[in-house]
Amino acid sequence: MFQFETQLNKLKHEVLKNVAILAKENRLNQEELEKIPYEIITDETPRYRCCVYKERAIVAERAKLAAGYLADGDKINCELIDIRPNEQIIYVIEAACDRCPINRYTVTDQCRNCLAHRCLESCAVNSISMVGGRAYINQETCKECGRCKSACPYNAISEVMRPCKVSCPTGALAVNTEDRRAMIKEEDCINCGACVSACPFGAISDKSLIAPVAKRLAKGRKMYAVVAPAISGQFGMKVSYGQIKNAIKKLGFEDMVEAACGADAVTVHESNEFVERMENGDKYMTNSCCPGFLSYIEKKFPDQVERISGTVSPMVATGRYIKEKDPEAKVVFIGPCTAKKSEAVRESVADAVDYVLTFEELFALLEAFDVDPANCEAEVVEDASIFGRGFGIHGGLTSAIENFVSEKGIEIEFKPVKVSGEAEIKKAMTLAKVGRLDGNFIEGMMCEGGCINGAARVVAPMRAKTVFNKLNTQGSKKTVLSNDKIEEFHNINLER
Repeated sequence: MFQFETQLNKLKHEVLKNVAILAKENRLNQEELEKIPYEIITDETPRYRCCVYKERAIVAERAKLAAGYLADGDKINCELIDIRPNEQIIYVIEAACDRCPINRYTVTDQCRNCLAHRCLESCAVNSISMVGGRAYINQETCKECGRCKSACPYNAISEVMRPCKVSCPTGALAVNTEDRRAMIKEEDCINCGACVSACPFGAISDKSLIAPVAKRLAKGRKMYAVVAPAISGQFGMKVSYGQIKNAIKKLGFEDMVEAACGADAVTVHESNEFVERMENGDKYMTNSCCPGFLSYIEKKFPDQVERISGTVSPMVATGRYIKEKDPEAKVVFIGPCTAKKSEAVRESVADAVDYVLTFEELFALLEAFDVDPANCEAEVVEDASIFGRGFGIHGGLTSAIENFVSEKGIEIEFKPVKVSGEAEIKKAMTLAKVGRLDGNFIEGMMCEGGCINGAARVVAPMRAKTVFNKLNTQGSKKTVLSNDKIEEFHNINLER
């Protein structure tokens, strides 16, 4: 039904689909989970690992995590547990980790055996010596400080890091010194999923809630889907917003509501908050719609937490909007972001959303329930403005606020600094902390380019962006929030 860019993406999909089928048919138990590796890997010839037994062992651990269980070696923990506040979402699948035998700093053939030996002199732990006419690094004693690389005038020392470690914005990825296995330091992790995308072995994955959602859908329970704007780039140019909505309703959802609807309300509330803060003498304010960015500030710049907007994210705003209309409803957010799973259980906003699924998990659900969006009829989708839908891409929030301020004739200096990705965010927050930020509003998106590059996306961001830009103009309004919608959101609490 779907095409995937890599075999790894296809493998993840197959595991999630099989778990969803088991949940749908009420057969999710240890015995059935143990069959999944044999259903996915049917022959006895290994494709990617040393043997087929290891390949199946890895699939078995993926299945446990996909089913919502915690991996415990070869034994399945049969106690299904939900995601709770402050719980780790991202896990290392031990069997899948390649334990990359990478030495971070290595002397290359560019070494000239110069007289200065600045690399040797710079090493504080005496890990460098001269062997065979060039420098040599003793990897057993090397502390990977990087001084030798900086000191060498020939750039003869190369630096290579594990993909997962390079990608982590908070330094939460560590290496077990005994077996070189990747480890996650939970106290530093913001569950952004950057390491999930970076690992070419798929050894890092997020905990899934696909099983309880599939079970409830199969039983016909009332549930609403809140869909992130970035979804418009995931199914290709030929599948419209209206077809996506029809497909989601065929899964068994009562209705699909765009998170962009809540984004419009967030624009109004956050704009007014910004005006109030500037009038009160605040130097700057940051957005709060990206949970990865919010957690990054909390962990790396705790003294700047008060600068974070007090407005909820579009996900929360839309969830509260639905529950205001239908108090009995269960709300499922669907997006490209693993960090949303952490945000949904924060105590201050836990009333809004009951489950969070990623785009990867949505694709698995669609195939498990035999629903193909390309074959679905198009429904009318007019929940949001073009500005609300623009939240899915870097700079979208800024454009929405600029439009609102201009439309309402508000006389305030709005000087935004738009940043995405760890390097830009770190620079902006450091400048803001020391009072040298060239602006008064930071729009931070943890994923480079915004949500269309989220860790749980299905389509590469460059391909998705073209479709995103085209489809987001269909059925959308030019104004941020109509008077009717303002009235509907009047009683919704938009405070975090």
